[in-house]
Amino acid sequence: MKLKNNVFFMAVACVIIAACNQSTSPKFKVEKRDTTIKKINSFSDLFFDSTALESFIQKEQIPDTLADQFRSFYNGRNYQFAWFFQNGLAEQTRSLWNMQSDYIGYSGDSSLYNPFLQNIVDTATAKNDSIALPDSSRLRAELLFTRQFFRYASRAYVGSRELNPNDLQWFIPRKKINMVSLLDSVVINKGKNTGEYEPLNRQYKLLRDYLVKYSKIEKDSAWEPIAPDQKKFVKGDRSPAVTAIKKRLFRTGDFMQTDTSTLFTDSLQVAVKNFQNRYGMKEDGVVGGATLREMNQSVQFRIRQIMINMERLRWVPEEPKTDYLLVNIPAYKLYVYENGNLDFNMNVVVGKEGHNTVIFTGNLKYVVFSPYWNVPTSIVRNEVLPGMRRNKNYIAGHNMEITGYSGSLPIVRQKPGPKNSLGRVKFLFPNSYNIYLHNTPAKSLFNEDSRAFSHGCIRLGEPTKLAQFLLRKDSSWTDEKMQKAMNSGKEQYVTLKNPIPVYIGYFTAFVDRKGQLNFRDDIYGHDAKMSKMMFK
Repeated sequence: MKLKNNVFFMAVACVIIAACNQSTSPKFKVEKRDTTIKKINSFSDLFFDSTALESFIQKEQIPDTLADQFRSFYNGRNYQFAWFFQNGLAEQTRSLWNMQSDYIGYSGDSSLYNPFLQNIVDTATAKNDSIALPDSSRLRAELLFTRQFFRYASRAYVGSRELNPNDLQWFIPRKKINMVSLLDSVVINKGKNTGEYEPLNRQYKLLRDYLVKYSKIEKDSAWEPIAPDQKKFVKGDRSPAVTAIKKRLFRTGDFMQTDTSTLFTDSLQVAVKNFQNRYGMKEDGVVGGATLREMNQSVQFRIRQIMINMERLRWVPEEPKTDYLLVNIPAYKLYVYENGNLDFNMNVVVGKEGHNTVIFTGNLKYVVFSPYWNVPTSIVRNEVLPGMRRNKNYIAGHNMEITGYSGSLPIVRQKPGPKNSLGRVKFLFPNSYNIYLHNTPAKSLFNEDSRAFSHGCIRLGEPTKLAQFLLRKDSSWTDEKMQKAMNSGKEQYVTLKNPIPVYIGYFTAFVDRKGQLNFRDDIYGHDAKMSKMMFK
């Protein structure tokens, strides 16, 4: 089955299979010197002595890890130059500079600008990449270009070191990159076909294209506010505001016509519904309330929203090709993948304010039919005890039982059955946050546009479908047997033969399968916190 957000959630499942296996960072291993490389079989006709590198490291006070990356890179080349030939710049030098210039252009990160190296590039450009430098200056420039690559790659591919994901409530391990291998790829490929080896997932690249588009809109001052003269606009209405709506939706790619009349037409209604779809809203074709507020959000706000999510995407690895589950909290969706391909998705309910669903990853190991619900102590204290004081039959009326005491606080669990808060099946991936996926008897919540109602766990709109997917390779688990287990009133654990990764992420801007830019509300305020740190 192909679904519209396939591109996004294939890309982001980078959230985060590789990262799980990279939670610890081993000490960098310096490559041994490759003495088989001689001038006769070398890439460059220029070589330098290793003592010059050590002198540079000491003079420039290069940190230990970066110094080892320098040593490893040049050991692997037997200290031949990477960025210069005898008469000028190598092709990959120009490519590196273009890559960096593009990054500075769309990110606005001017901290990478290096006037000394820029002057060398500009001078060489004026002379068809030919440049004459004294040996000492050329060697210094060679090593500075290498340092510049490491700086650029760290910012463009790993993200700002000033941002600690854990401080931003992001507990998915940050990706690791072998910078030396990446640099080798740039040099060997002369900076060409970077898409084949750049450590960026596809979703990042798609958002990057939209960042360029929205930055141009800002530069052209082509985002005039819509001044409504009535509360809402529907098909058939006439108003100058309708013309402004058409212009806005033309800019965003929702309205494909050049019609600027004041009439709310059929084609405009279709465009409005598409806009609402991209924002995760009810598609009624009416411009008013939330739809009008989203349309009138400033282009500067949208640019920052895109950049915030691009920064998150720098933290995650490339697309995996395995089975996994992915929850995007602001989209209220669970995406189910088989061998890296999107199989289906479903609506979910996530944690309400004050009970935020945590951003993390784990391995789903158990399907539990007819589950007990072990009521968390916070709920016992804040909800169950007050209920017991009001009604002596509260425990029995809610199909609960007290199994013991922790001090003066009762230990409460709810028995299996149709009124159980977890429904008839739950899915466990052991974690320190006590978060899991489960069924729920409260079905009406899945019809809401905003679905943040739980105490932190994730309620599933189609739990039976997920159980069928997880047990599809076990022929003993027929649909009939599952239904019987879900209605037995007796708790039953099923251990999966192969645990499946579960990723819980937070992305408020993403590109769907149709290539359309989507936005979602910052329901937990994580964007707002990142914005304060990124845009000081």
